[in-house]
Amino acid sequence: MSRLSREKDEERVDFMHVDGSAHDASKRDPDLIQLGYVPELVRNRSMSTILFQSLAITAVPFGEGTALTSAIYGGGQLSYFVGWIVVSILNQCLFMSLAELCSKFPTSAGPYYFTYQLLPSGGKLRTLLSFITGWTWIIGNWTICLSVNFGFAALIAGTATMYHPGWEATAWELLLIFYAICLGVFLIVAFGNRILPYVDTVASAWNAVTILIVLIALSVKAGAGRHSAAYALGHYDKSFSGWGRFTFFIGLLPAAYTYAAIGMITSMAEETTHPAIDVPRAMSWCIPISFVAGLFFVLPICFTLPPLEDILAAPLAQAVPFIFHTVMGSPGSGLALMFFVLGVALFCSISITTAASRSTWAFARDRAIPLSWIWSKIVIDTPTFALALVTLVQMLLGLINLGSSSAFTAFASTGVIALAASYGIPIAISLFGGRSFVRQAQWRLPSAIGFLFNAIAVVWVAFQLVLFSMPAALPVTIVSMNYASVVFVGLLALSMVYYIVFARKVYVGPPESDGL
Repeated sequence: MSRLSREKDEERVDFMHVDGSAHDASKRDPDLIQLGYVPELVRNRSMSTILFQSLAITAVPFGEGTALTSAIYGGGQLSYFVGWIVVSILNQCLFMSLAELCSKFPTSAGPYYFTYQLLPSGGKLRTLLSFITGWTWIIGNWTICLSVNFGFAALIAGTATMYHPGWEATAWELLLIFYAICLGVFLIVAFGNRILPYVDTVASAWNAVTILIVLIALSVKAGAGRHSAAYALGHYDKSFSGWGRFTFFIGLLPAAYTYAAIGMITSMAEETTHPAIDVPRAMSWCIPISFVAGLFFVLPICFTLPPLEDILAAPLAQAVPFIFHTVMGSPGSGLALMFFVLGVALFCSISITTAASRSTWAFARDRAIPLSWIWSKIVIDTPTFALALVTLVQMLLGLINLGSSSAFTAFASTGVIALAASYGIPIAISLFGGRSFVRQAQWRLPSAIGFLFNAIAVVWVAFQLVLFSMPAALPVTIVSMNYASVVFVGLLALSMVYYIVFARKVYVGPPESDGL
């Protein structure tokens, strides 16, 4: 390690305000010290609890449910069912590619750390690209959390409308429900860190029970009628979106949204006992398990869907409460099913907010966020101040809902494209660099398969950046416009202004490391 690198890392250790010497820390956690960081978090998670957190974040009934309206615009059952299969395959390539990098560099810093280490040392480009990747990563974390909590609020309001058909939440009422969720989740994550692994375990079981109950209830009741297999799996109506032959791809959002945040589990690496093995394994198993579970959720919906045009007119664009109410034939029965889905949403909010707080804390630890010295503080083994920042940003961005009825689509799409871009940058660098770094990773793909999966991942990421910036339907109005690209580019532009004005003086990239 060069003299400059040593000086940079010594400054970083001082900035992190860690009690005890680096020598003592190295005895406790030599692997993390090798990656350039002093241990601050408690390693209280195993491979199973990380997998359970991944499944809680994926939250199939919630992800496939809240974004279902996009599948209707995308043609209906065909895009919903086939889209689930196609996106599952593509994202398996993406996240197995990311898992290799996480195995090589198992730190909460995630993609921006990968980007920095994969590029040749020397020069400002390495630092700048790492900064851009980091802010893309953080924007994705914040907005995907925002979409989950906002979608949760909309589900609550849509469920209430089942019992009170004459009432529909106004924009202000929906915002207040959203704020209550944000604050409630903040308190749980801030003060319940020791029990969160157990919460994730319960969440996975709750997801499984919810899918089973929905499967049985919809299949038995089928209050809107049962469709033939040909109709349920192949019905395709291009009239809703106005996109013509491109309509099918609009319907990929539910599946892409469901899987988008799996990569956020890399931020839990510094709380995992054997992160170089456990985190990649959890990521590699998450999609196969979720895919099978998702089939048991998607198929009964496809076979019992009410008329598609009626679903598009559902209150607050929340298709699931309307479908459950219609198919079950009564508000009470529909509410019983929604109780389980709302539980899935709550667990997802807790798990995804936990991961986002770690990502934010790690980026602040490397001095890449304004007032980093505040957000990088640890309180009782928890990055409480970073968690507060995640919550505050969500509440501010939630104000967008007051001016646009398509706010959820904007939040969800921004989260998907920002996270996808942050995954794609280090994967592309690794691919075009001949995968030289991941060849020594403890968890890695065979060389030929690795090249194939990396290439598919990069192409899929590029496609998502375009696809999910598009509005769901034409013609576009001010209200129906998809503001994902505006939110994403706007936040990224602000980060670049911050870099030019101040961050370039203090952000020198993460510490030098050759990985494990």
